[in-house]
Amino acid sequence: NTPAWTVFPYLEKLDLVLVMTVEPGFGGQSFMPEMMPKVKEIKRECQRRGLNNILIEADGGIGRDTIEQASEAGVDVCVAGTAVFRAADPAKAIELFKSF
Repeated sequence: NTPAWTVFPYLEKLDLVLVMTVEPGFGGQSFMPEMMPKVKEIKRECQRRGLNNILIEADGGIGRDTIEQASEAGVDVCVAGTAVFRAADPAKAIELFKSF
């Protein structure tokens, strides 16, 4: 629930911004698409300042049904917990993540 702008004063000192896409606490939660505007806002501010080296990471609920949405919003790095470790074929799940 932290607004995106709270990280703006520190952007010049960062190389990665983590956006939680679930409520922190435990694995297996559903992806919160309402976090994608936050990703877009952070990405825009980084671009506005010419800080194109800063990565945006999404953690939570990322899987085959949500990775494209995260990627389109500007996410550079996805945490792949449950989507990989509970997959019937973890190697195939990893390949999906590599394709984005």
